[in-house]
Amino acid sequence: MLEIKNLHKRYGKTYAVSDLNLSIPEGEIFGFVGPNGAGKSTTMKIICGLLTATSGEVYVDGVDALRQNKKIKEKIGYMPDFFGVYDDLKVDEYLDFYASVYKIKEENKRKIIADLLELVDLSRKKDSYVDNLSRGMKQRLCLARSLIHNPKILILDEPASGLDPRARVEMKAILRNLKDMGKTILISSHILSELAEMCTSIGIIDNGKMVISGTVSEIMQQVYSKKLIQIKVNGKLEETVMILKEFPFIDKITTGENLIQAGFDGGDDDMSRVLSSLVTRAIPVATFAQLEGNLEDVFMKVTKGGEEK
Repeated sequence: MLEIKNLHKRYGKTYAVSDLNLSIPEGEIFGFVGPNGAGKSTTMKIICGLLTATSGEVYVDGVDALRQNKKIKEKIGYMPDFFGVYDDLKVDEYLDFYASVYKIKEENKRKIIADLLELVDLSRKKDSYVDNLSRGMKQRLCLARSLIHNPKILILDEPASGLDPRARVEMKAILRNLKDMGKTILISSHILSELAEMCTSIGIIDNGKMVISGTVSEIMQQVYSKKLIQIKVNGKLEETVMILKEFPFIDKITTGENLIQAGFDGGDDDMSRVLSSLVTRAIPVATFAQLEGNLEDVFMKVTKGGEEK
């Protein structure tokens, strides 16, 4: 659905985006992660035709986005990190205005607007003035605006910025619903834990370059050479450690009070063998789990930071 090849954006001698490559299949939610100044917003604006690239290629649903600017705007719904709203308009008037911008036929407008307001849970606010909406409601309204022409791909720049916890949960639910409807979504955010929960894939960009990408589990595997398992036992701590040492794919064993952590370099079958061995030898195992990596830790490991360009 989205292909970026060797993308560069230069301002004088400074590169905001440098040799960026990215591929997002149809129906994915791709999390675009990076420190301030990494090039996230610049890349998104180039995709949407709001900035010109210095060099490279961008294809949206097979269309050359750098050379067929008008055509790709039919396929993209863009929600910027900072956006303006018309405060003297009511909610349904606001969407009606944008429906007119996209030349949607009058006989179709009412149903499209009603469906979008239902999707973003603003039906009861259709007669309210935009100025009277909460920030979360304004964010959802702008998401509805970006969907007015039924685009194939959504480009969302920090859609949860400034939202309270309830509003973020509501936004996540809407985005999952859109994925189920077949939309492809590119979303940037600094709330990394939420991206890990919601996105099918993640890409981390730093200094204009993609430093790592893939599913969360693939990224963890690349950054951390070994998995980490944690075992809690109700006694027999030393005996448990001796059993673990029998397995060649387990090392770096550390212990605390009834708690053991160890590096693990095996597969799922090996994990089952370890647990089975402990249970067979009457080790009182309370919990046995693979520790999931932390996306914030990965972010800090692979990025250097910078100022927003």
